[in-house]
Amino acid sequence: MAQVQVYNQEGRKTSKLELADSVFGIKPNESAMHLAVVSYLANQRQGTQSTLTRSEVSGGGAKPWRQKGTGRARQGSTRSPQWTHGGVALGPKPRKYKVNLNKKVKKLAIKSALSSKVAAGEMMVLNKVELEEIKTKVMVEILAKLKAAKKTLIVTNEVDEKVYKSARNIEGVKVVTANTICVYDILNCDSFIVLKDAAKKIEEVYA
Repeated sequence: MAQVQVYNQEGRKTSKLELADSVFGIKPNESAMHLAVVSYLANQRQGTQSTLTRSEVSGGGAKPWRQKGTGRARQGSTRSPQWTHGGVALGPKPRKYKVNLNKKVKKLAIKSALSSKVAAGEMMVLNKVELEEIKTKVMVEILAKLKAAKKTLIVTNEVDEKVYKSARNIEGVKVVTANTICVYDILNCDSFIVLKDAAKKIEEVYA
Protein backbone atom coordinates (compact mmCIF):
# COMPACT_ATOMS: atom_id res chain seq x y z
CA MET A 1 0.00 0.00 0.00
CA ALA A 2 1.22 3.47 -0.87
CA GLN A 3 1.65 5.67 2.21
CA VAL A 4 1.17 9.42 2.28
CA GLN A 5 1.73 11.82 5.17
CA VAL A 6 -1.41 13.45 6.60
CA TYR A 7 -1.22 17.04 7.86
CA ASN A 8 -3.60 19.38 9.65
CA GLN A 9 -4.09 22.95 8.49
CA GLU A 10 -1.51 24.11 11.03
CA GLY A 11 1.11 22.22 9.04
CA ARG A 12 1.70 19.53 11.67
CA LYS A 13 1.95 15.84 10.82
CA THR A 14 -0.94 13.91 12.34
CA SER A 15 -0.79 10.43 10.82
CA LYS A 16 -0.14 8.44 7.67
CA LEU A 17 -2.77 7.38 5.16
CA GLU A 18 -2.56 4.13 3.25
CA LEU A 19 -3.75 4.37 -0.33
CA ALA A 20 -4.45 1.62 -2.85
CA ASP A 21 -1.46 0.64 -4.97
CA SER A 22 -3.81 0.09 -7.90
CA VAL A 23 -4.41 3.86 -8.04
CA PHE A 24 -1.49 5.56 -6.28
CA GLY A 25 1.27 2.96 -6.67
CA ILE A 26 1.37 1.84 -10.29
CA LYS A 27 4.30 2.28 -12.66
CA PRO A 28 3.51 5.57 -14.47
CA ASN A 29 2.71 5.18 -18.15
CA GLU A 30 4.34 8.18 -19.81
CA SER A 31 2.67 7.55 -23.16
CA ALA A 32 -0.83 7.64 -21.64
CA MET A 33 -0.03 10.83 -19.68
CA HIS A 34 1.36 12.47 -22.83
CA LEU A 35 -1.79 11.63 -24.80
CA ALA A 36 -3.98 12.99 -21.97
CA VAL A 37 -2.06 16.29 -21.82
CA VAL A 38 -2.12 16.71 -25.61
CA SER A 39 -5.87 16.00 -25.60
CA TYR A 40 -6.50 18.49 -22.77
CA LEU A 41 -4.52 21.31 -24.39
CA ALA A 42 -6.03 20.68 -27.82
CA ASN A 43 -9.54 20.73 -26.38
CA GLN A 44 -8.90 24.15 -24.81
CA ARG A 45 -8.52 25.68 -28.27
CA GLN A 46 -11.63 27.41 -29.59
CA GLY A 47 -10.65 27.14 -33.22
CA THR A 48 -12.52 30.33 -34.13
CA GLN A 49 -9.65 32.15 -35.86
CA SER A 50 -10.52 33.15 -39.40
CA THR A 51 -9.05 35.16 -42.28
CA LEU A 52 -10.67 36.37 -45.51
CA THR A 53 -9.69 34.80 -48.80
CA ARG A 54 -9.49 36.87 -52.01
CA SER A 55 -13.08 35.87 -52.86
CA GLU A 56 -14.36 37.15 -49.49
CA VAL A 57 -12.69 40.59 -49.52
CA SER A 58 -14.89 43.35 -50.93
CA GLY A 59 -13.81 45.20 -54.08
CA GLY A 60 -11.30 44.20 -56.71
CA GLY A 61 -13.80 43.61 -59.48
CA ALA A 62 -12.07 45.72 -62.13
CA LYS A 63 -8.65 45.04 -63.56
CA PRO A 64 -6.30 47.70 -62.03
CA TRP A 65 -4.62 48.56 -65.38
CA ARG A 66 -4.41 47.14 -68.86
CA GLN A 67 -2.50 43.95 -69.42
CA LYS A 68 0.30 45.30 -71.63
CA GLY A 69 2.24 48.45 -72.31
CA THR A 70 2.40 50.05 -68.84
CA GLY A 71 5.80 48.66 -67.82
CA ARG A 72 4.27 47.29 -64.65
CA ALA A 73 3.59 43.67 -63.72
CA ARG A 74 0.28 42.33 -64.91
CA GLN A 75 -2.48 42.42 -62.31
CA GLY A 76 -6.01 41.04 -62.43
CA SER A 77 -7.41 42.25 -59.10
CA THR A 78 -6.54 44.58 -56.23
CA ARG A 79 -7.70 41.86 -53.84
CA SER A 80 -4.96 39.37 -54.70
CA PRO A 81 -2.85 38.21 -51.71
CA GLN A 82 0.15 40.37 -52.72
CA TRP A 83 -1.91 43.57 -52.50
CA THR A 84 -2.43 45.61 -49.33
CA HIS A 85 -5.93 44.88 -48.06
CA GLY A 86 -6.02 41.84 -50.33
CA GLY A 87 -7.13 38.37 -49.34
CA VAL A 88 -4.98 36.03 -47.25
CA ALA A 89 -3.52 32.99 -48.99
CA LEU A 90 -3.63 29.76 -46.96
CA GLY A 91 -4.79 31.59 -43.80
CA PRO A 92 -6.53 29.93 -40.84
CA LYS A 93 -10.21 29.05 -41.00
CA PRO A 94 -12.56 27.89 -38.21
CA ARG A 95 -11.89 24.25 -37.33
CA LYS A 96 -12.17 21.81 -34.44
CA TYR A 97 -9.02 20.78 -32.59
CA LYS A 98 -10.79 18.22 -30.37
CA VAL A 99 -8.82 15.08 -29.56
CA ASN A 100 -10.73 12.13 -28.12
CA LEU A 101 -9.27 9.50 -25.80
CA ASN A 102 -10.88 6.22 -24.88
CA LYS A 103 -11.87 5.57 -21.27
CA LYS A 104 -9.11 3.06 -20.55
CA VAL A 105 -6.37 5.47 -21.61
CA LYS A 106 -7.93 8.31 -19.58
CA LYS A 107 -8.12 6.11 -16.48
CA LEU A 108 -4.55 4.86 -16.92
CA ALA A 109 -3.29 8.43 -17.41
CA ILE A 110 -4.98 9.66 -14.21
CA LYS A 111 -3.60 6.76 -12.16
CA SER A 112 -0.14 7.27 -13.68
CA ALA A 113 -0.19 10.98 -12.80
CA LEU A 114 -1.32 10.28 -9.23
CA SER A 115 1.31 7.57 -8.79
CA SER A 116 4.07 9.82 -10.14
CA LYS A 117 3.19 12.51 -7.58
CA VAL A 118 3.26 9.98 -4.73
CA ALA A 119 6.58 8.55 -5.93
CA ALA A 120 8.09 12.05 -6.17
CA GLY A 121 6.87 12.94 -2.67
CA GLU A 122 4.88 15.89 -4.01
CA MET A 123 1.50 14.72 -2.74
CA MET A 124 0.29 15.56 0.75
CA VAL A 125 -3.03 14.76 2.37
CA LEU A 126 -4.78 17.42 4.42
CA ASN A 127 -7.10 16.32 7.21
CA LYS A 128 -9.60 19.10 6.55
CA VAL A 129 -9.78 22.83 5.96
CA GLU A 130 -11.95 24.82 8.32
CA LEU A 131 -12.49 28.45 7.40
CA GLU A 132 -14.81 30.70 9.37
CA GLU A 133 -15.19 33.04 6.42
CA ILE A 134 -13.93 33.61 2.89
CA LYS A 135 -10.48 35.06 3.51
CA THR A 136 -7.53 34.93 1.12
CA LYS A 137 -5.08 35.90 3.88
CA VAL A 138 -6.04 32.83 5.95
CA MET A 139 -5.57 30.51 2.97
CA VAL A 140 -2.14 32.04 2.27
CA GLU A 141 -1.17 31.33 5.90
CA ILE A 142 -2.37 27.71 5.65
CA LEU A 143 -0.33 27.13 2.47
CA ALA A 144 2.71 28.75 4.07
CA LYS A 145 2.45 26.41 7.08
CA LEU A 146 2.21 23.44 4.72
CA LYS A 147 5.30 24.76 2.85
CA ALA A 148 3.38 24.54 -0.40
CA ALA A 149 5.13 25.49 -3.63
CA LYS A 150 4.07 28.44 -5.77
CA LYS A 151 2.16 26.17 -8.17
CA THR A 152 -0.27 24.28 -5.97
CA LEU A 153 -3.30 22.15 -6.76
CA ILE A 154 -5.88 21.66 -3.99
CA VAL A 155 -8.40 18.84 -4.40
CA THR A 156 -11.60 18.89 -2.35
CA ASN A 157 -14.24 16.17 -2.13
CA GLU A 158 -17.11 18.48 -3.11
CA VAL A 159 -17.44 22.14 -4.07
CA ASP A 160 -16.33 24.14 -1.03
CA GLU A 161 -17.15 27.78 -1.65
CA LYS A 162 -15.02 29.07 1.24
CA VAL A 163 -11.92 27.18 0.12
CA TYR A 164 -12.44 28.01 -3.56
CA LYS A 165 -13.07 31.73 -3.10
CA SER A 166 -10.29 32.08 -0.54
CA ALA A 167 -7.74 30.55 -2.91
CA ARG A 168 -8.83 31.85 -6.32
CA ASN A 169 -6.90 35.14 -6.03
CA ILE A 170 -3.64 33.45 -5.03
CA GLU A 171 -1.31 33.28 -8.01
CA GLY A 172 -0.44 29.72 -9.01
CA VAL A 173 -3.06 28.08 -6.75
CA LYS A 174 -5.96 26.13 -8.25
CA VAL A 175 -8.84 24.38 -6.47
CA VAL A 176 -10.70 21.48 -8.09
CA THR A 177 -13.05 18.74 -6.89
CA ALA A 178 -12.22 15.04 -6.88
CA ASN A 179 -14.47 14.37 -9.87
CA THR A 180 -12.96 17.13 -12.05
CA ILE A 181 -9.23 16.46 -11.68
CA CYS A 182 -7.30 16.07 -14.92
CA VAL A 183 -3.83 14.82 -15.78
CA TYR A 184 -2.62 18.25 -16.92
CA ASP A 185 -3.48 19.93 -13.60
CA ILE A 186 -1.83 17.14 -11.60
CA LEU A 187 1.41 17.21 -13.60
CA ASN A 188 1.49 21.01 -13.86
CA CYS A 189 1.59 21.59 -10.08
CA ASP A 190 4.61 21.37 -7.76
CA SER A 191 2.54 20.78 -4.61
CA PHE A 192 -0.41 18.40 -4.80
CA ILE A 193 -2.66 18.86 -1.76
CA VAL A 194 -5.59 16.46 -1.42
CA LEU A 195 -8.16 16.58 1.35
CA LYS A 196 -8.51 13.24 3.14
CA ASP A 197 -12.11 12.56 2.05
CA ALA A 198 -11.21 13.55 -1.53
CA ALA A 199 -8.33 11.03 -1.54
CA LYS A 200 -10.72 8.28 -0.50
CA LYS A 201 -13.19 9.30 -3.20
CA ILE A 202 -10.46 9.24 -5.88
CA GLU A 203 -9.44 5.81 -4.65
CA GLU A 204 -13.03 4.52 -4.91
CA VAL A 205 -13.56 5.92 -8.40
CA TYR A 206 -10.32 4.73 -10.01
CA ALA A 207 -9.64 1.49 -8.08
